[in-house]
Amino acid sequence: MKLMFLGDVMGRAGRRAITENLARLRAEWKLDFVVVNGENATSGVGLSGAHAKTLLEAGADCITLGDHAFDQRDMLQFIEQEPRVIRPLNFSKTAPGKGARLFTSKNGRKVLVTQVLGQVFMKRPFDDPFSALEPVLKMHPLGGQAAAVIVDVHCEATSEKMAMGHFADGRASLVVGTHTHVPTADAMILSGGTGYLTDAGMCGDYNSVIGMDKAEPLRRFITGMPRDRFSPANGEATLSGVYVETDDRTGKATRIAAIRDGGLLEPGAP
Repeated sequence: MKLMFLGDVMGRAGRRAITENLARLRAEWKLDFVVVNGENATSGVGLSGAHAKTLLEAGADCITLGDHAFDQRDMLQFIEQEPRVIRPLNFSKTAPGKGARLFTSKNGRKVLVTQVLGQVFMKRPFDDPFSALEPVLKMHPLGGQAAAVIVDVHCEATSEKMAMGHFADGRASLVVGTHTHVPTADAMILSGGTGYLTDAGMCGDYNSVIGMDKAEPLRRFITGMPRDRFSPANGEATLSGVYVETDDRTGKATRIAAIRDGGLLEPGAP
């Protein structure tokens, strides 16, 4: 199978990049299944139902969220109506929606998508992501009903993401980190056959401070005093993420490549 995962969509610039380019990427890479992290697609904090529809209509097969999953209040109801939106497994035992789901890809094969939140350096305590993920991986063994398994690890610490990659090695097709908005250069296939990338980066304007217009973050760093609210940068966005090919029999990764499309991070961009 040919899979693509795109990192945190950041505000209007990120949404625009998805709507203008995802259909082209699906055709160029001959993709069977696409996951998009929509964590910051609405004003940089959370995802509204309307913007979720925009990403799905643009070609996303599944949207994952994160620690801002329900910052847009209408997502509390929307996620119950739209099974293609996945919230973190360990967000809360009472949270609406599902943290894992089997989807049918364009070629008819099943793809399991799941997400966990990390604990290290996060603003609020979440349940243990490792124990939350374990029963999901046991229930959907790779190469069985699930032809591919994608795990989104939404957390701050690179060490925690790496640990999760090794924890799921051989049991997932791809383990990919989100949340920091900074793409890493360590795309690899682990010893057990799992594709891994510490952070997919963001789909947003990189002429920014992690997707936010530079002025206010710089003022706060320099003076220690806030003056205005943060607002997403709205210049040309780069689509950042990862591409994985899997073995049809085992579901394990056979190829992995970082994706940088458009904007400042595209190879060869001025």
